[in-house]
Amino acid sequence: MIIKNAVVRSVNSHDDVLEAFAVKDGKFAAVGSNSDVMNLDAPGVRIIDAGGRAVLPGFNDAHCHLLSLRGKQLLQADCGPDKVKNIADIISVLRKRAEHTHAGDWVLGGSYDYSKLEEKRHPTASELDQVSDRHPVHLRSQTCHCGVVNSAGLKIAGINNDTANPPGGEFVRDKNGKLTGLCLEEAHFQFVTGMGMEGSFVPAYSVNQLVEAVGIACRESASFGITSVGDGLVGPPEIEAYQAALESGNLSCRVYMNVLDTYFERMKALGVKTGFGNEMLRFGAVKSFVDGAIAAHTAWLSEPYTDRPGYFGIPTKTADETESFVMDAHLNGCQVEIHANGDLAIDMVLTAVEKAQKQNPWKLLRHRIAHCTVINDQLLRRIKDTGVIPLPFTTYVWEHGEKMSAYGARIENMFAHRSFLDSGIPVAASSDNPCGMQDVMTAIQAMVTRISSGGLNIGPGQRITAEQAVRIYTMGGAYATKEEDIKGSIEAGKLADFVILDRDPVTSDPFGIREIKIFETWLEGRKIFEA
Repeated sequence: MIIKNAVVRSVNSHDDVLEAFAVKDGKFAAVGSNSDVMNLDAPGVRIIDAGGRAVLPGFNDAHCHLLSLRGKQLLQADCGPDKVKNIADIISVLRKRAEHTHAGDWVLGGSYDYSKLEEKRHPTASELDQVSDRHPVHLRSQTCHCGVVNSAGLKIAGINNDTANPPGGEFVRDKNGKLTGLCLEEAHFQFVTGMGMEGSFVPAYSVNQLVEAVGIACRESASFGITSVGDGLVGPPEIEAYQAALESGNLSCRVYMNVLDTYFERMKALGVKTGFGNEMLRFGAVKSFVDGAIAAHTAWLSEPYTDRPGYFGIPTKTADETESFVMDAHLNGCQVEIHANGDLAIDMVLTAVEKAQKQNPWKLLRHRIAHCTVINDQLLRRIKDTGVIPLPFTTYVWEHGEKMSAYGARIENMFAHRSFLDSGIPVAASSDNPCGMQDVMTAIQAMVTRISSGGLNIGPGQRITAEQAVRIYTMGGAYATKEEDIKGSIEAGKLADFVILDRDPVTSDPFGIREIKIFETWLEGRKIFEA
């Protein structure tokens, strides 16, 4: 196959812009000018005239939750901002789901964003009680770091007004000490399947259901031009489902499976390490959490939130626990990916990595910090020195900008793509989908303009160029998985993953990038999406 008359952004070491390329046996066979590549024309070779459209390497969402959260969410009732406007709408959506759910079984909903509801607050247990008197109900927020459970669900879980908060979590109560139904962090994860909690109160999905979810989620990702992802929340059920999806042909996206620390002992017993697998499905980092979420205002900070004096967020692990985990993984030759948003959380992770590297200076593992949101100059120097790769949010400025006022002046050092690049720190892209939208064009616009969907200017000093944003979404992700030699750019010998767009985001009006259309997405020379 030959693609000609294109604006081919190679994202090679020179950022060459070329005209054409040839694909053979799933790899780029040649890249260059139209005349160079057309010399390879022969009988039976398919020729596609791109008509001047832009062609970029396939995008890599290095930290999202393709199956572990998003795929499962696609099997649940959708209460996202485009579906509901207020709490009454949520109740209506969940009632319809209850009508088709066996009595006593859980009614599950997801994707609600309290800041976009008319009430500007979370629903309560008593409001979810209106859904049904025959079902427990769990409503997961868009961030997944919090959610609401109705009275029946709390009763099944044995949670009442006298129940103590679990370490790293909170059952929120009103001023009278009564449960509101809102659960934060570790308190919420007890109701989310796939979070590594043994004995989750919500029954797990079957393998067949998960394989179906993989297919749906892959097709959705392909519509954004995504050909590779890191799934940041994988356990045995997800591994089994991914393998089954690969064997059945339902897996149309390359997946780097980041396995929860809960299962690390099993990995060690099996002798499984980072990188085990093939180009479609590979074991990645061992994943852990040390604090909460930016949008849920549970990130662990050194200075309090501006709207809650004395409140610093929620640490979910101690320094000793973090250091023990990192040392264990490091000495066993496994990459770690640790969720850390606040500056105190990032500091704790870096201290653990520094101690591990002092015992064995093994920087080639390329440990990762998922999100790495609130940084400062000292943290930047330490990230650079340790070789840790940050995976900052890409769409949060656009989607969650209106929630950022609680961070005050710290917003200038959040989602810090400019600071990372200026410090010579490799960066990979992360939508954290479904906690953030996966739309790559919206992400690039947000990274370039730092303007939210509501028109707020969010930390303009962290703006980067569109060309830099494209590199973060391609070679950045490949480097983070030590696969920069086989993917991430359009170069001869690399996997033929690419996306065709109607316009070049690098030369487009920055405020119109999110309007760019994805025409086609190709994986290994095979079309997996067409608009």
